[in-house]
Amino acid sequence: MPETGMNYAESCRAFTEDLIAHQVLISQGAKGLYGFGAAMELVIAAIERIITAAGVREKPEVMRFPPLISRRNLERSDYLRSFPNLAGSVHSFGGGMDDHTKLLQHLDRNEDWSRGLEATGVVLAPAACFAVYPVLTGTLPATGRLVDVVSFVFRNEPSDDPTRLQVFRLREFVLAGDARACRIHSQRWAERGMDLLRSLGLPVEAQAASDPFFGRTGRMLAANQRDQELKIELLVPICSEEQLTACASCNYHQDHFGRAFDIHTAAGDPAHSACVGFGLERIALALFRHHGFRTGSWPESVRRQLEL
Repeated sequence: MPETGMNYAESCRAFTEDLIAHQVLISQGAKGLYGFGAAMELVIAAIERIITAAGVREKPEVMRFPPLISRRNLERSDYLRSFPNLAGSVHSFGGGMDDHTKLLQHLDRNEDWSRGLEATGVVLAPAACFAVYPVLTGTLPATGRLVDVVSFVFRNEPSDDPTRLQVFRLREFVLAGDARACRIHSQRWAERGMDLLRSLGLPVEAQAASDPFFGRTGRMLAANQRDQELKIELLVPICSEEQLTACASCNYHQDHFGRAFDIHTAAGDPAHSACVGFGLERIALALFRHHGFRTGSWPESVRRQLEL
């Protein structure tokens, strides 16, 4: 359980130290960047199995992608307008011998050598669903298309909070279709997600939320998102009983991605979309926090559910 008598920062540091001591996390020398030990990977694989079971009856298309998307598709998504501070771009060296010499000089002087690199045609994926929308371009069948996708994703938000990783895995079920179907998809998965997390012995609550939109316009977008309940987060206490952590979220995008990627319903209208995203590392860390660092001592009901 989250520590009592500590502030949030102290609890985060103490929890991180315990995770590293028990080889759940492996320090990589940068905030929010860790490797994962055997127990962590075992638990994440088990979480994926029960997420798969929760969605299998709907027979989603299964797609798997690398943690990169094309630069053009990031631009089409409008992500840079809303979250420029979270984006990550892949850069590489493209110069000649003289440029290489300059790069090495910067390196030898402990100066910023990255100025010698240039942007490539790919960027780090900020969400697993961003690789899906370009695949759906065109006219959807009458029932829409439902996709099961998982990927490592990147958010530029270094933190001492072990649940706020810069690189982490999102397991998502993405629906593109009409507005009614997408609303139902989001609401149905909010209920399923609650049941799933409770079945793992985790205290969870649902709450209308907003994404961390950037700037003054972003504040208005966030208020609109909360007012219309376009985003529902499933929250679990991990580092604090007061400051809860989102372990899953259900998001209704209206027709934003349908317009951005020319996805249309069978009736010819811009498609709506909705996705549920499970933060696999966060759910695993919640389990270690609430049940202990040795999976063999977890409650029998939880072990049975995870098939550990």
